[in-house]
Amino acid sequence: MGTGINPEMKDRICEVFSLTEQDIKTYSPLTLAYIGDAVYEMIIRTVLVERGNAPVNVLHKHASRLVKAEAQKNAYYRIKELLTEEELSVFRRGRNAKSYTSAKNATIGDYRVATGFEALFGYWYLTGQTERMLLMAKTGITEEEHLCDTKN
Repeated sequence: MGTGINPEMKDRICEVFSLTEQDIKTYSPLTLAYIGDAVYEMIIRTVLVERGNAPVNVLHKHASRLVKAEAQKNAYYRIKELLTEEELSVFRRGRNAKSYTSAKNATIGDYRVATGFEALFGYWYLTGQTERMLLMAKTGITEEEHLCDTKN
C-alpha cells in the first residue's frame, strides 16, 4: 500500500516553484494547522482509496468521519503520550491560537484540540518528518476506524 505522502514531495514542490526554505519557527500555529489539515486528509483519503475501489460518496462519508474535529481530538489523545516536548509545544500553540472560524458540528473544545492536532501534521510535513507523521496518523486511528468497510 502506498502512503500518499512522498518524503520528497515538499522538497520537489519547493524546487519546481523556486521556493526558499522557511524557518519553521516563523510560521503561525494556524498556518501549520492550515497545511496540516490538508496533509492529514490526504493521508486518510490515501488509506481509504488504497484499500480498494469504492463509490466516491462512500469514500467521502468515511473520510469525513475520520477528519472531523471530534475524531481528530480522539486521535490526539491516543498519541499524546508519544509526543516529544517540542511536539507538545507545537500542539499547544495550535490549540491556543485565536481562530476566527469554528467547525460545524463540533464543540469549541474539540475544535481547538483538532487545530492543535492539525498543527502537528503541518509541523511534521514542513520539517520532513514523514515517517513520524505516518506513525502518529496510524496510531491515532483506532482499528475500528482504520478497518471501516469502504465497500458498503
